[in-house]
Amino acid sequence: MTDPKTYIGPSEEKMEMAVAYLDETLARIRAGKANAKILDGVRVDYYGSVVPISNVANISVPDARTIAITPWEKSMFKEIEKAIINSEVGITPENNGEVIRLSIPPLTEDRRKTLVKQCKAEAENAKVSVRNARREAIEGLKKAVKQGMPEDTEKDAENDVQKLHDKYLKQIDDLFAAKEKEILTV
Repeated sequence: MTDPKTYIGPSEEKMEMAVAYLDETLARIRAGKANAKILDGVRVDYYGSVVPISNVANISVPDARTIAITPWEKSMFKEIEKAIINSEVGITPENNGEVIRLSIPPLTEDRRKTLVKQCKAEAENAKVSVRNARREAIEGLKKAVKQGMPEDTEKDAENDVQKLHDKYLKQIDDLFAAKEKEILTV
């Protein structure tokens, strides 16, 4: 007899990963406020290897509209500036010889609406991933019934999978609502 946990465990793990991925993706979307996470995807060439900016510089947020990057080596100024310009961040860095500053411009109304649509699409992708994990678990449970699992055990396990599904969809909705509020707040 197969244990229902062999289907529920991987399903829950996939759902958790979908929510974590959404959280990370939403953090990278610029919402008009300075957030050091928008630089997480930017990589620089450091002595032949490509590393995140945080590995070669100190990143701080001195105020709501500025990100300050202080490289640990003077030779990294040009590399960091080049990486930021070539990235999808969309902000031109300012260099005073000691600190690279990124000034976050205020968002226009159209840009805010576009960002909300982008966030909604990311949230929908995460929901699809959660639904797929639920479907895979339920299909596995139905196959387990054919291999000798009692039907009432399968039904209980299906209910558990549905509860997990609902829990993770609520987390996704909460993440999206928080990001939407952050974007639309002027």
